Amino acid sequence: MALLGVSLFSLFSLLHIALIPRLCFAADPYAFYDLHVSYITASPLGVPQQVIAINEKFPGPVINSTTNYNVVVNVWNDLDEDLLMTWPGIQMRRNSWQDGLLGTNCPIHPKRNWTYQFQVKDQIGSFFYFPSLNLQRASGGFGPFIINNRDIIAIPFAEPDGDIIIMIGDWYTRNHTALRSALDAGNDLGMPDGVLINGKGPYQYNTTLVPDGIQYETIQVDPGKTYRVRVHNVGVSTCLNFRIQNHFLTLAETEGFYTVQQNFTDLDIHVGQSYSFLVTMDQNASSDYYIVASARFVNESLWQRVTGVAVLHYSNSKGPATGPLPDPPNDIYDKSRPINQALSIRQNVSASGARPNPQGSFHYGSINVTETYVIKTVPPVLINGTLRATLNGISFVKPATPIRLADKYKVKGEYKLDFPNKPLNRTLRLDRSVINATYKGFIEVIFQNNDTVVQSFHIDGYSFFVVGFDFGEWTEDSRSRYNKWDAIARSTTQVFPGAWTAVLVSLDNAGAWNIRTENLDRWYLGQETYMRIVNPEENGETEFTAPGNVLYCGALQHLSKEPNTTNSAASILRGNSKLYFTLLVEFFALIYTFC
Repeated sequence: MALLGVSLFSLFSLLHIALIPRLCFAADPYAFYDLHVSYITASPLGVPQQVIAINEKFPGPVINSTTNYNVVVNVWNDLDEDLLMTWPGIQMRRNSWQDGLLGTNCPIHPKRNWTYQFQVKDQIGSFFYFPSLNLQRASGGFGPFIINNRDIIAIPFAEPDGDIIIMIGDWYTRNHTALRSALDAGNDLGMPDGVLINGKGPYQYNTTLVPDGIQYETIQVDPGKTYRVRVHNVGVSTCLNFRIQNHFLTLAETEGFYTVQQNFTDLDIHVGQSYSFLVTMDQNASSDYYIVASARFVNESLWQRVTGVAVLHYSNSKGPATGPLPDPPNDIYDKSRPINQALSIRQNVSASGARPNPQGSFHYGSINVTETYVIKTVPPVLINGTLRATLNGISFVKPATPIRLADKYKVKGEYKLDFPNKPLNRTLRLDRSVINATYKGFIEVIFQNNDTVVQSFHIDGYSFFVVGFDFGEWTEDSRSRYNKWDAIARSTTQVFPGAWTAVLVSLDNAGAWNIRTENLDRWYLGQETYMRIVNPEENGETEFTAPGNVLYCGALQHLSKEPNTTNSAASILRGNSKLYFTLLVEFFALIYTFC
């Protein structure tokens, strides 16, 4: 049975999603992917360096799925250190076992593999995946993740003529292990060496700032056509302003929710955020056009090299892009500009998302808040002689045993359910302090950023309503300025330095869910926690049990069996009779189809 299961799994890994439309017997189809994570040598900024590739590609391949598909991803670790892959914005309904963080999963050891299986339940939109451990994203390992609408659900705009994916991010020519060493020594990472666009360095728009010989990205388009341009900031810690010379960016979607459509000449995209724009190729093609991603909220005269430049090439273009780049925002003395831009991003309440009912049918503004959490950040500090970053005075210690696995086996002392709901006047500390959240609660979270840098905050397992931003300290009177009608729902939000951001979250997804900064340096230094959400009347329907291929570590290391490279897929099949039966049915459906 196991051998047949593995054989079928291998077959479907090769067939992937291309054959899914033929498989009409399963209620929700399956999409299969193999991700081989390894090092390659590349020179994105002209300096040879070790980067993390997926299937020998940098960035990695797109995972392309559709609402309610079951996604099976076999991840092979060919690095020389532990690995986990995470999927920010993918809500993993009832299934935090697949989230890919140390609080939810034991790591995949070198030369081993592990198979994730999860459903993209009731979701659409633009996301990305990346390796979650030890600053590895700073060396690559990321790729796009698209969830398409089902055919029965109309998108709220004309069908685009094509899809374009653009991954932007600040980049260092030191790899992630060198960056880790710098942080471990108590040093700041310093200014990045540049910005990459789809894994490539800048077009030579300036011979002083950009040396010869750097490979740059070219996006090929046809005149008169409209493309959906999906942009992801996968960088280390720098907010980037994105713009396309002489073209409007019509905002359409962010992290799984359709927005009110409005035109931007440029948009700030913070670390970890994803956006979809509709861009019409309506220029005269007298030359190519610049695509720019430049550093924001820094001393731009010193950070000129931290600029990514790609080329938009019309099929009838008459020449290369020349001249200066399109101007960045000129708001150094106007703090209101970035806040107002963020507030202008609103939800299209009449559009249908993953379901046929309008996005605005969930009236979040009329629901009573059951608990408020004020989560405060400050600049990194020394704790026990080591540089650390904190939330409410606590620097999180990485779990040795995943939270729900410790619960399942009744392991005591692995974490504490005592994360404070507001900053406390006490000594800063290292701890595994977790939020004891209430299932079906409706919470208000205020991210108060008293650090000196703009930060992005992410909550796994959920989308939240971003109801307010402002400078200064949040008070209860700040609620009078909340948007209670059409606030955008998303999973990653910016928090400006010396400012606050307020979000509302409906806790309807049981499990253990990470709350973190997406700024990799602060995250590595301990700026995270988890929400543990348990249904006290759990009957197996609101939270899945541990998967058949669960890995063991920490206090449960004695339960671990030395794996081989086929056990992961086989154990999923052994532990999931529905998946096994589905594969058999789909296999015979394929035979029937091709005969």
